[in-house]
Amino acid sequence: LTPPGYYQSFDREVAVNLLSEETLPVPLFGLPLGVAREGFAAQPETPLKAPILLLAFLLLALDILASLFVSGRLSGAAQVALLAFVILPAPELRAQEVAPSLQAQDERALLAANNTVLAYVLTGDSRADEISRAGLYGLSRTLFERTSIEPLDPISIDIERDDISLVPFLYWPISDQQAPLSPLAVSKVNTFLRNGGLILFDTKDAQLGAGSINGEALRRLTAQLEIPPLAPIEPDHVLTRSFYLLEVFPGRWSKGQLWVEAPSSLTTIEGAPFRNLNDGVTPVVIGSNDFASAWALNPQGRPMYPVGTGARGERQRELAKRFGVNLMMYVMTGNYKSDQVHIPALLERLGQ
Repeated sequence: LTPPGYYQSFDREVAVNLLSEETLPVPLFGLPLGVAREGFAAQPETPLKAPILLLAFLLLALDILASLFVSGRLSGAAQVALLAFVILPAPELRAQEVAPSLQAQDERALLAANNTVLAYVLTGDSRADEISRAGLYGLSRTLFERTSIEPLDPISIDIERDDISLVPFLYWPISDQQAPLSPLAVSKVNTFLRNGGLILFDTKDAQLGAGSINGEALRRLTAQLEIPPLAPIEPDHVLTRSFYLLEVFPGRWSKGQLWVEAPSSLTTIEGAPFRNLNDGVTPVVIGSNDFASAWALNPQGRPMYPVGTGARGERQRELAKRFGVNLMMYVMTGNYKSDQVHIPALLERLGQ
């Protein structure tokens, strides 16, 4: 017999199959009674952790009871109490029903600890919160495309309830609908600022001075926060060169001033200014140019809000994206760019 296969000779071709109509398998009928049929479905696993732990605990309790009895240190009342403790069933505990909010907070903390996520503070204004979410989503996409930072989707932060210790950066839009901070929230934010976190406050109205409703709301909100003295950003600041070289910091608007921690001292090394701040990193950045609206993208990847007019507006949007990239690189890497001003002094020491 010719073995199964595909055969060709000159212009003739033939395929010999392994099975023919005569040799096709047929279902098996007439099984004897009592024979069970089983498919290929996986059998569910039986968790044994709980009963094994319970058995180990009971054995430990019996061992303690026997040791006390043999040594003669087990009184009658103690025997009854221990027997009741061992024999009576323990009440059923359900951790998920007891504290579901704590479990959700743990999951959020684990997400922030194991991944890079951008976070925004909820204001109580649903429209402002949606703009913040879309803005950080757009900035995350820009970071993913242009840098080595690969953030997940942004998360919202309830400043009164959520843990912020594992989040390196907070975008905090200012709304007059936001309630004052409780003492617990004030303490939490101050600890965040002292331990290396950075907050971008954005009044979103292109002004911070008198007559600005959101500016007044910012002053009320931050009255008890430990914010260092601030000053307008200067051309030598690390934020101007942490990734892109920037001279302006626009968002949806372009006229607002950007404020950072004022330098406590300004020294000069070989003519280059050097800031001796909190390791060169400002814990607070305050602006008013509505950065999130300029960064915002819809799920299809298209800008959601107009910026400027015509081609000039798109250039402004690009500069806003570059500011967002610079800001996040600054958050992640600190003042490493400012270390370049030490190069002449280091080379001089090496030469000696």
